[in-house]
Amino acid sequence: MSQGDHVRVGTLAEIPEGEIRAFDLPAARVAIAHDERRLFAFAETCPGQGCSLAEGSFDDRSAQVTCATCDSVFDLETGEPVDGPARDPLSLYAAREVDGWIEVSQTPVA
Repeated sequence: MSQGDHVRVGTLAEIPEGEIRAFDLPAARVAIAHDERRLFAFAETCPGQGCSLAEGSFDDRSAQVTCATCDSVFDLETGEPVDGPARDPLSLYAAREVDGWIEVSQTPVA
């Protein structure tokens, strides 16, 4: 189901706090991380070596994701790499919760 530029991808219950899950949008695959206050949606593929960031780890205190393969670390507020071999930023997507459902923008916001 689509709401303007946003697409419903799953329920909030599918992403336990502190974890990451991957979802398919019509034009991209995104990973979504959940902390107690926010949802972070970002390109699922690491720009470092093309591996899956959904298999990485999410630090909800610093809002950072670490790639399990190349150890690149990305700031989920800006998309910028903060450590590791990756030099290119992540594409970020707007995410929101509506009545228990997660909706993600179909186009990157950064």
